[in-house]
Amino acid sequence: MAQSLNTKVELTIKATSFMGLATYGDMMVGDRALEFYNERNREDFIQIPWDCVDHIAASVMNRGKTIARFAVFTTLNGNAFSFSTRDNKKTLRAIREHIGDEKLVRSPTFFGVLKRGVASIPGNVKSLVNRKK
Repeated sequence: MAQSLNTKVELTIKATSFMGLATYGDMMVGDRALEFYNERNREDFIQIPWDCVDHIAASVMNRGKTIARFAVFTTLNGNAFSFSTRDNKKTLRAIREHIGDEKLVRSPTFFGVLKRGVASIPGNVKSLVNRKK
């Protein structure tokens, strides 16, 4: 049986982990870590201590009214874990108490990524020209 890192649990909610195939289970926000446990196999779990969280990017839709999912980026190897819960706003509010506002960011939209890619083309062409000289 998996041993929890938390001594006090502040929020338990049904969640989905998007690591490979979608896995359903429970997410726990506690005093020491963010934990996800598979509902079918309790030995399949994800535990992320608060000091290992680099930032969390939320996918915001419908003009800032809906959060579809969020990704937790860790400082260890830059791994990202993607989750969705029954109430993402409530979950992110509970997480914010432990990591702070500066580590919660909005992930770029499809058009934002496209715009950034197009804007970087002149710089990429310039570096290619300088490399050939």
